[in-house]
Amino acid sequence: MLVLKAMGLLGSLALPMAGLGYLAGFVIGGLWLGWPWTREPEWAVLEFSDEGDAREAMERALKGVRQLTEYNPDKRIPLALQKRVLELCEALEALLQQWERSRGSLSLQDSFHARHIAISYLPDALNTYLAIPAAFATTKVLDNGKTAQATFTDTLDELDAKLRQLGDDLSAQDAHAFLVHSKFLNQKFGPQGLDAPALNLADKELKS
Repeated sequence: MLVLKAMGLLGSLALPMAGLGYLAGFVIGGLWLGWPWTREPEWAVLEFSDEGDAREAMERALKGVRQLTEYNPDKRIPLALQKRVLELCEALEALLQQWERSRGSLSLQDSFHARHIAISYLPDALNTYLAIPAAFATTKVLDNGKTAQATFTDTLDELDAKLRQLGDDLSAQDAHAFLVHSKFLNQKFGPQGLDAPALNLADKELKS
């Protein structure tokens, strides 16, 4: 365009042509990348399905929560809350690993809660918190008498407490299974587990 202008081939049409060129570039960019006012905010990606393999679904959700928390759009998540969310993700992963190797089992209701803490409860809490402007979230008191930031902190604490309870339940079941097995071995191979004829025969063999 500028070359044609320099050569005198455009004349008075130069500015309108340039404007049309910029407009065309803007339209093409909007169609390709999405219009700024129609793009979904970054946190809209935190929508996960509970279909398919539960472990894979939970891992996908945790990965999304972790990435968004680390990205921290517009610095809306204070550092203390950012740390708490990441710690909760670690606690969920630890529960998944414990659940897989455990000989115990969770009730149907607890299994539901474990899955949905990762797939919906935590992502939804983060979604709704990020929808609130940072200044409002940290200063305005809500109907519960707390700010949105304090409420979000309480929510994270409640989810963490539930995870600890689920982990303790599995640990208690594994400890009970271990104790039962230990008692079985003690009865089988301990002195009280050998019958009297066998003990007498063993004594005779040692004396002869």
